Amino acid sequence: MRILKRLATGTLTSAVSITVTSAALAQSADILSAITAGRVAVISDGDYIARTYADSALPPEEAGHADMLTVLSIADGRVTKSAISVSNSVTAAPEILELTPDGRNAFVTERLGQRPDGARTARDLPAGNRVFAIDLSDAANPRLADTAEIGINPESLAVSPDGRTIAIVSNTSEASLLQIVEFSDGRFGDVAKFDLAALGIEGSAEGARSGVTATNVQWHPSGRYLAVNINTQDRIAFFEFRNAEAGPSVQPWGNTVSVGRDPFVGRFTQDGRHYLTSNWGRNFAATSLDGRIPKASSTMTVIRLAGPETANARHERLGTIETGVSAEGMAVSPDGRMVATINMQGTSFPEGSPRHQREASVSLLTFDPRTGTLTKVGDFAFEGVLPEGATFDLSGDHLLTTVFEGHPGAGPDAGAGIEVFRVVKGDMPALERIGRVALPHGVHHVDVAQ
Repeated sequence: MRILKRLATGTLTSAVSITVTSAALAQSADILSAITAGRVAVISDGDYIARTYADSALPPEEAGHADMLTVLSIADGRVTKSAISVSNSVTAAPEILELTPDGRNAFVTERLGQRPDGARTARDLPAGNRVFAIDLSDAANPRLADTAEIGINPESLAVSPDGRTIAIVSNTSEASLLQIVEFSDGRFGDVAKFDLAALGIEGSAEGARSGVTATNVQWHPSGRYLAVNINTQDRIAFFEFRNAEAGPSVQPWGNTVSVGRDPFVGRFTQDGRHYLTSNWGRNFAATSLDGRIPKASSTMTVIRLAGPETANARHERLGTIETGVSAEGMAVSPDGRMVATINMQGTSFPEGSPRHQREASVSLLTFDPRTGTLTKVGDFAFEGVLPEGATFDLSGDHLLTTVFEGHPGAGPDAGAGIEVFRVVKGDMPALERIGRVALPHGVHHVDVAQ
């Protein structure tokens, strides 16, 4: 979450494997054994605590937090947990982790690098410039397969449907970059970098990149197109991707589409006919947390896409609907008919602030793929600080939502981890809370695979 962590010295350490069999963790096993997935990957940031956004202070080093990728494998009702140190940062969108569809590889990028010795404030953290490939073929022993250097301050990544191409957006002081890197036989290929300005995404504001900031990149289900959220300009840009012997290329695909304010993240629907974008609504001119974070509800916009073979492709904005307050992450069910936004509400404000709240929420919406209509079902509250990322399981019967940390004094079922809901379908959709899987401090994104 970027409300107001460069080449780091930290390295990835050996993996730790834990079998979840103790009574204390039995509930975690029970919760996850109900979902449809063979693998759950969760990323945690150890450098930030929630109040760092308010006062810039990093936690004391003796707190023992660490940047971590946790892998939960599910088979025959049994859950095993392993972990590996991977540099990452909550200051990016909750799109910095993704699994390949077969669950054999995970990819992570770092907007800020790991905390150097002596760092006391957020300003002491170096800019990140790496993307990591983690081999999960032996889930009990995840290992770093490869690392590639990319443009500094990467905001998000996306894995192509065939699992062989990674798209990343970065915002350097000079340019917003769309980067493409192939992945084959456990190794990254060369990184191809495309300046968004050269692709027609230009700004006229003063400051870095003339006011252009890209916060999200997504692959179309066909693997042929990409969407990039330009949140500082309230618009979405679409590109056609081609991979030839001379290397990858991208070119604009149709028109950019204006959406709601601050479109932080987005998703294609699984049939490839629509793009949904969650618009947070921040005030970028504000200099304080209170001024930057909106009091009004966030929104979601529906874009109907041109047909793949349409000449002079024109995409169309269909409409915008309110969701919840400070919606950062979002998820779309596998059948494309359910959508969720993850709403931080007032949990981003420290205790003592008049805007502080103990409860966050999930907004559940239904989507009609025929008409492109979103309908809000309701908001479902739960306790926790800075929930950001989320995913439906492979059947769409469960929703997994991250919780960055718990409130002071919160018990093990209300601290950092994954909040798990059962999705009630039918004429009256709803979410039913199952419980929380306790995980290391700083959880901010989650993904699942077979």
